[in-house]
Amino acid sequence: MKTFCILSAFALVGTCATTKYTAKIDNLKNSIKITDSALVINYSNTITALELKKELYTFASDSFEGREVGTKGQKLAAAFLRDYYIEEKIASPLGNSVYYQNIPASFFSNGIGASENVWAYIEGAEKPEELIIISAHLDHLGIDDNGDIFNGADDDGSGTVAIMEIAQAFKKAKEEGHGPKRSILFLHLTGEEIGKQGSDYYSKHPVFPLENTIVNLNIDMIGRIDDIHKDNPNYIYLIGADRLSKELHYLSEKVNNAFTKMDLDYRYNAENDKNHYYTRSDHYNFAINGIPVIFYFNGEHADYHKATDTPDKIDYQLLQNRTRLIFATAWQIVNQEHTLVVDEENELLLN
Repeated sequence: MKTFCILSAFALVGTCATTKYTAKIDNLKNSIKITDSALVINYSNTITALELKKELYTFASDSFEGREVGTKGQKLAAAFLRDYYIEEKIASPLGNSVYYQNIPASFFSNGIGASENVWAYIEGAEKPEELIIISAHLDHLGIDDNGDIFNGADDDGSGTVAIMEIAQAFKKAKEEGHGPKRSILFLHLTGEEIGKQGSDYYSKHPVFPLENTIVNLNIDMIGRIDDIHKDNPNYIYLIGADRLSKELHYLSEKVNNAFTKMDLDYRYNAENDKNHYYTRSDHYNFAINGIPVIFYFNGEHADYHKATDTPDKIDYQLLQNRTRLIFATAWQIVNQEHTLVVDEENELLLN
């Protein structure tokens, strides 16, 4: 009888603890209020499948020779991005015409030439010192010994053009008097295919102090459908959202429910995921510095890292919808009243 009473007491304590934590999560969810719904819809609608297709057919064309790090093709791709931001009148974060973060050859190994990250910037109106980074890698695998060009339309042309359209939407909003409260850095990273080198360099030489960066939204392959979802294409994998900030996770879900209603698939977010996607793309160099991240990903497919990853195989309507989800998530983060909080500082989750 005594043993039974002790076990019952422990069970009761455990139940109370679970109930208390559940209440904290509910409070956290309820604290997230969707901001500017009409504006989000308005500016999301400027992100279109037609424009994404036009940009991707250029970015993933043979002209850029597979965008291998340090080669002529990669530099042509970087120039394409720079010229786009100049034409759109989206500023450099340095306040001048310098849209490159130059990375010397000495930073790389195996004889890889100097390269560059490409960046653009919209300053926040109320809390400009607080920054979100929206990133994607611009490089791919180049040309093989048979002369086959690895155009990387999905990997990561899809993420690249998504950033271009998101930047354009935020710029239009600012021009019409609805600029973001916090600042946004649009960051096109080199060297992902050789080990996340561009994001590693940025994390060591940030244009703004890393402690001012409140989140990284990283986009790496969002234009295709994997075999798992052939019968349910309205999906996107989200990786990392709850690792450092549960608020980010629930904010992302609330935004999706309000605007895009996609199937958010978290299977690859499991800590024991054998693919290790959480550590494999550029967001990881932000996460290891304590910055909350979301990695947006459509999963691997038959053309992954092959010369057959071409722009004609992209689902542009799906690419549009996924890009709109990321835009709406970024809008919420930069415009909500309070700053996104990491778990160890979130009063709703402490004690």
